[in-house]
Amino acid sequence: MRTSLKTRKRESKQAREWPRFVFAASALLFAAVALIWRDAATWQNLHHLLHTPVGRIAGICLLLAQVIGAIAIIYPPFARTGFIVLGIVYTVFCLASIPDIRATPTVYGPYVGLFEQLSLVCGAIAGYAATKRNAARAQTLTVVARIGLGLCAVSFTLAQIFYFGVTARLVPTWIPPDQNFWAVLTTVAFALAAIAILANRHAGLAIELMTLMLVLFGLLVWVPKLVTQPGEHGNWSEFALNFLIAGAAGMVGDVKRS
Repeated sequence: MRTSLKTRKRESKQAREWPRFVFAASALLFAAVALIWRDAATWQNLHHLLHTPVGRIAGICLLLAQVIGAIAIIYPPFARTGFIVLGIVYTVFCLASIPDIRATPTVYGPYVGLFEQLSLVCGAIAGYAATKRNAARAQTLTVVARIGLGLCAVSFTLAQIFYFGVTARLVPTWIPPDQNFWAVLTTVAFALAAIAILANRHAGLAIELMTLMLVLFGLLVWVPKLVTQPGEHGNWSEFALNFLIAGAAGMVGDVKRS
């Protein structure tokens, strides 16, 4: 019985490690897409920076930092440093959203990019919190990551409302009953998740369900697009970003549950 209990605990711990590996693999894929296509759009919000010689050097440094950080978090001895590096990279991505927000404050598109990158910062914070031995500090970081992810869930809800037509068209037509139904349902799901996470009422369950929904987005929406349009770099970057966010949410959920 004792051996069985230890085995179950070990298997449970291994099962909970998948968000970290998804986060790392997606970060590496995102960097690979940027290298292969050499397109500023792949870097989401860095197009202002990448138009200058100094900016291009900075972009390369961010790309290399993302690769190093992603590899580091796979290995426990280096995971803490890796999460710090990725947290810095994605914070820079967040800050890079500000010029577009200031230029068009009434257009929601730039806010979408900001909160997508913020969700990755939250994932990095949660991953770092999991490596902290100081329980009080780890708890504080966990709360920060949870609240940040809750705000991101609010943004995901608003993005699907403001761009409802785009959201509906992404739904595969073969899934019954129709595209609008699933667009409405997933929007409501994001809204309910945001409320639960911010109110800290069944937040762990809400994060797990939201993570599952994001994984399904990747499998049902972006994988088919990669199969039918493998040469379109936008599909690859969206696929990588989707699973980056899913991995980040999963890590926040894990550290919240532990």
